[in-house]
Formats: sequence, C-alpha cells, structure tokens
Amino acid sequence: MEENDIVRALAALAHPVRLQVFKALVVTGPSGLTPGAMQEGLAIPPATLSFHLKELMHAELVTQERDGRYLIYRAAYERMNALIGYLTENCCQGSACAVTAATSPCPC
Repeated sequence: MEENDIVRALAALAHPVRLQVFKALVVTGPSGLTPGAMQEGLAIPPATLSFHLKELMHAELVTQERDGRYLIYRAAYERMNALIGYLTENCCQGSACAVTAATSPCPC
C-alpha cells in the first residue's frame, strides 16, 4: 500500500461508528452483512450507516456486492492485512519483538 492509502484507511477507521461497522464486518467473515442487519445489530440510523459505509468503501476497507435486491458489505481482508503489515513492517527494527508484561497474555 502507498502511504496515501495508509493515511486514508487510518482516517476512515478514526471515527467510532466506522470502526464499529468495520469491526462488525471483520467478525462476521466473508459472508458479509446487509445494511439492515448492521442497522439492527449496531443500532445505527440508515442515513448515518450509509454515510459511514461510503467512507469505508472510499478507503477500500469494505466491498459492496449486489445479491438480488440486497447489498452485501464485506470487510476487505487483503486491504486490512496490508494495513497491518505496513504498520508492523519495521517493528523492533526487523527483529523478533520482545514480549513484555504489557503485551503478554494473562497467566491465569
């Protein structure tokens, strides 16, 4: 991904509603969700949801497909993985990252 793409993706995710919608799509998996299912599950008004889905699509983090009379939205996993890869590409100067108490799982 180019730096401008990274900035656009991060800007899209920097809004609580868009982050909530994107997370719901990621959790749902490849089957995706209709706007109606998202509105019901996330309690987001239709016009608000439409606006935020458009922003996520502009950042290429979400795809849209028509299935009959329904629109299905899906997380763009390749794009998400490219964003994560870019952000962690030079982590720890290319060495394996050390696990600290703050990042290690709970020993429970």
